[in-house]
Amino acid sequence: MLFNSFEFLVFLIVVFGLYWFVFNKKIRHQNILLLLASYIFYGWWDYRFLSLIILSTLVDYFVGLQIHGTTKASRKKVLLGISMAFNIGLLAFFKYFNFFVDSWIQLLNSVGYQTQNTWSLNIILPVGISFYTFQTMSYTIDVYRNKLVPTKDFISFAAFVSFFPQLVAGPIERASNLLPQILGKRTFSYENGIQGLRLILWGLVKKVVIADVLALKVDDIFLNYHDFGGGVLWLGAVYFAIQIYCDFSGYSDIAIGVSKLFGIELMSNFKFPYFSRNVGEFWRRWHISLSTWFRDYLYIPLGGSRKGKLKSLRNVFIIFLVSGLWHGANWTFVVWGGVHALLFVPSYISGRNRTYTSDIVAENSWFPTLKELGQVLLTFFLVVLAWVFFRSASLTSALEYISFMFTKFDFPLIYKNGLYSVGSLLFLDWIFRKDERLNFPFLKSVNKKILGLVEVIVILVVVYLISLNTSSSQFIYFQF
Repeated sequence: MLFNSFEFLVFLIVVFGLYWFVFNKKIRHQNILLLLASYIFYGWWDYRFLSLIILSTLVDYFVGLQIHGTTKASRKKVLLGISMAFNIGLLAFFKYFNFFVDSWIQLLNSVGYQTQNTWSLNIILPVGISFYTFQTMSYTIDVYRNKLVPTKDFISFAAFVSFFPQLVAGPIERASNLLPQILGKRTFSYENGIQGLRLILWGLVKKVVIADVLALKVDDIFLNYHDFGGGVLWLGAVYFAIQIYCDFSGYSDIAIGVSKLFGIELMSNFKFPYFSRNVGEFWRRWHISLSTWFRDYLYIPLGGSRKGKLKSLRNVFIIFLVSGLWHGANWTFVVWGGVHALLFVPSYISGRNRTYTSDIVAENSWFPTLKELGQVLLTFFLVVLAWVFFRSASLTSALEYISFMFTKFDFPLIYKNGLYSVGSLLFLDWIFRKDERLNFPFLKSVNKKILGLVEVIVILVVVYLISLNTSSSQFIYFQF
């Protein structure tokens, strides 16, 4: 079920009504409703893959209890290994089996062993598998580290694993944040509800009004890049940068907004990453739930920055390359991760990678300084180049695309109308850059009737655009 569909609108209204007006007497009844609603939401794509979520839930539920119930360090490690092997095994089979087989065959052929591929399987990638497996793994690891006491309430745990707003594309929530909210009593807040609806609306605008419109141009440019000059190819790369941002952050906004309607707060997943002043800051603002997951469960266990510069750099490259591979079974994603590692290295070596951790660009001004503007433009330029690898079908096409960007020096006016979407998004993001939750005091001073009218007009525009696209285009990150 897609957020940008009429089916989801009906689904949300029904579940919301049952949640607050029928099952509001007991938390357990609300959690049973959340669990059933989440399974219906996920099963809308393919009910067969519900078995994977249920199996993953059962494994980590019982493993968590067993780890907590034993004092033997060796047994704890074995139990943790069972959880890791099961979840990584699911990912390896459904997402990477054919990729590794194809890569192995290509390697053999490249050194003279002519081998045919008879091992590839017709495997369908379950939607959201990269997200919910990471979520359940973090639960088991935190129990192993004694940072979390496992719950005995299976219904609540299952609702945590499958919570429908963030099930298929994040944010990847930690049990320490989401599980206590599911176990505890929730109360409806009018202010939270309004803020949630605004986030849903803004997320739909990003997805339907900007991402889906740019997608048509991006698909044509990347598919036929041989036929265009460098100017159009630059536009295609910039358009994709905005498309994937609006598509993915739009999903996160809707997920956070829907959760607010049910009295649950999710972590922020994007904080205006295209206003970053270096690549380190970009990764603190882009897909935050994934980057912090790799930091806490891979980078730090590998030694982090505690064992000297060389090992620290090794760890940096590992997390970036693994992050690239997480995004998809293609060498283009691995190279994309490697490019970001290379872009990150200079600031890491110079010690400037942690320069911008709490402040924002032009924090106390409407306009950036010349230095800040230069930093933002340079970072955006580098990130856009890296996106070419992410979007391209192969490494060869990515390298050709980038080569043409710098060697074909024409700039025809074709596709220039997409710049309106880019400019509008960046302008609004600049205004909102101090709070990704859109919780601004100045909105309270705006006339309620005027504000309501504007929001109704935006809703009608979004609904109209959804009706034009009867296929309701999927979110990009569903394929990951």
